[in-house]
Amino acid sequence: MFTGIIEEVGRVTRIEQRGENRRIIIAAKNTPAELKSGDSVAVSGVCLTALDIKSGSFCADLAPETWVRTSFSRIQEGAVVNLELPMKADGRFGGHIVQGHVDGVGTFIDLERIAASAHLFSMSFNCCSSPPWAGLL
Repeated sequence: MFTGIIEEVGRVTRIEQRGENRRIIIAAKNTPAELKSGDSVAVSGVCLTALDIKSGSFCADLAPETWVRTSFSRIQEGAVVNLELPMKADGRFGGHIVQGHVDGVGTFIDLERIAASAHLFSMSFNCCSSPPWAGLL
């Protein structure tokens, strides 16, 4: 589980094709030191499993479904990604409780400023038979 609060910005240094899967290597200053192999880490909001952790980098394997249903299908080497470690059960939960599991792909429809620090957004999803959805940012 994650809070949605970005802890660090990393950079995709390499994307490797490995059979039907892809491996992404991410460089970051602080996050790798907090990880051990098999830990969950949110990369641009997607929950991935950290592997091959080194000083200053880690990697994650992406199954075809993860590649297709996330923004990773459009990512390139050199891209900046948001990084977040899972929340600790014995600490404060800032932000929101989020899973980082992707259930479908949506399309951004509209963004309307409704106050100085609030926006109303509309999206449609092709994963379910519901009408377009809207929420506040």
